[in-house]
Amino acid sequence: MKNKTTERAQIFADRKRTNILRAGEQQFIHFLLRQIPGFITPNIMTAIGMFGSMIVCAGFLLNTYFGGPFILIGIIGLFINWFGDSLDGRLAYYRGIARKWYGFALDIIMDWLSIILIGIGYYFYATESTRILSFLFVVLYGWSMIISLLRYKILGVYRIDAGLLGPTELRVIIGMILILEATIPGSITYSALATALILLAINLKDTNALLELGNDRDRKERA
Repeated sequence: MKNKTTERAQIFADRKRTNILRAGEQQFIHFLLRQIPGFITPNIMTAIGMFGSMIVCAGFLLNTYFGGPFILIGIIGLFINWFGDSLDGRLAYYRGIARKWYGFALDIIMDWLSIILIGIGYYFYATESTRILSFLFVVLYGWSMIISLLRYKILGVYRIDAGLLGPTELRVIIGMILILEATIPGSITYSALATALILLAINLKDTNALLELGNDRDRKERA
């Protein structure tokens, strides 16, 4: 029988993680995988993740049209999104039914749709003069996804993190922004601007590193 360390290594073997929370996150995911009933399939987990993004979007919309603390519903949505998105592929590997390329394609599409949903929610919540921040958030996150895909093409290693920050850390940051906005209305404009600037800086750095990787591969292929 496999020990837990070996089993966990095999479950996460298809991607390289560098994010701050990876150790604790992987242990927690491994624990959760053992609790999921057999009738719950990886595709159902993917749908659960998408449902979480819908809740985040709904939290923005409810707060926009009805006021109150509805924006905090987004925190629940972020956790549900993490739960579904983080466990769908891992569940397939855990059960030995992984479809590498199907899962890879589905994961990318669902991640993109999830970010669009969150961006749409924030678009309607934001004031007219700051709605461009929702657009920037979606574009910058999409840019980071493109970098990951191109890095995979060049190196053959799939890495979804930008250094110490990954999707999980981004969810935590968004959750903190929602709490701050519920406490100090209007603060989300400054938080969103700061997040956009951080994503821009990370993307510029990663783009430069990506081009260097491409240059190195070109030199090796010419040699």
